[in-house]
Amino acid sequence: MTLSRSFFRRPFTGLLPLFLGLGAATPVLAQAPFAGLEELFTPPKGYVVQHTSQPLTMDGNLQESDWQKAAWTTDFVDIEGAKKPLPTYQTRVKMLWNDSTLFIAATLQEPQIWAYQTHHDDIIYKDNDFEVFIDPDNNAHQYFEVEVNAINKIFDLYLPKPYRDKGDALISWDVAGLRSGVAINGTLNQPQDQDKSWTVEMAIPLKAVRMGFPWQPPTEGTLWRINFSRVEWDTKAEGDKNVKLQDAAGKDLPEHNWVWSPQGVINMHYPERWGYLQFTRQANTTWQMPQAELRKQYLWLVYYRQQEFRKKTGKYAATLAELKIKPQTTVGKQANQLQLAATPYQFTATITAAGSAAIRINDEGLIETLKP
Repeated sequence: MTLSRSFFRRPFTGLLPLFLGLGAATPVLAQAPFAGLEELFTPPKGYVVQHTSQPLTMDGNLQESDWQKAAWTTDFVDIEGAKKPLPTYQTRVKMLWNDSTLFIAATLQEPQIWAYQTHHDDIIYKDNDFEVFIDPDNNAHQYFEVEVNAINKIFDLYLPKPYRDKGDALISWDVAGLRSGVAINGTLNQPQDQDKSWTVEMAIPLKAVRMGFPWQPPTEGTLWRINFSRVEWDTKAEGDKNVKLQDAAGKDLPEHNWVWSPQGVINMHYPERWGYLQFTRQANTTWQMPQAELRKQYLWLVYYRQQEFRKKTGKYAATLAELKIKPQTTVGKQANQLQLAATPYQFTATITAAGSAAIRINDEGLIETLKP
């Protein structure tokens, strides 16, 4: 959902083994610089999307043979990750692509299928919904969101940067050429019976998820950032309607947010926390975190610490020492150097290593790989 609710949560145990499971090339979260931010440094999930030449009908039935062969993601988890219980109902996704289109299919287990938002660009997350978040440049800016409910009504929007960085959604933007379909295994808006699931299928033109810069089709190994969210409301039957449960003050109970790759915070608008989508035409390609993505973790550490510092002092730190971050770090077996340039109102942080491209982040969370 698009509400901006960004705040840090208390750390919890059990995250360090997840990071160490990626190998020695990952940040060691036991180190003091990461203390209290562990939830924002669990490794994002990855999905290798296979190429297809088969025509696919967007009807939600997934009957084509290439859909049958495509791998499902792992089941969705709570948006905050392992500290919260597993979702009540299963959600999972599979994807395919061709030279012009990204295909996404999702199946949502659901005993009560209902939807009351009936127009394009209604606030779809007022219903139970399925949401797609795409950052094709992996720069944490210029990203796209598509929401759909059980009657296939779409809410699509573009964000130049996250809400936390004073970004604002462009709701008038539409996914040009989007095709989508929903299949219901059960009944719609009939709360007296029990349903099983609903399935979403959508075709997103690759050219459509671009804004103000040239389009280049994915090549072998191209990486996008992507995540999926499911909004689920607690309801009860009242006559012929599903009505949201309320607290003692008469307010709707908070929705559940279930996601593919856990955000570590109740906010989908942390694009750096999304999963990875790797494009391939090769069979048996497996996902492995690129070294450059591991190096970026230290830039995000600087970004988070600078935001904390500014909240406390009203300005950005002038040195890494003020943030208690050492300038030298090792990613895998590679020595890296962190540099910070800052005024009270702006900053950039850069990580460099011999033989690797420098990477930079600024105070608005824009991350860029610099040309030599």
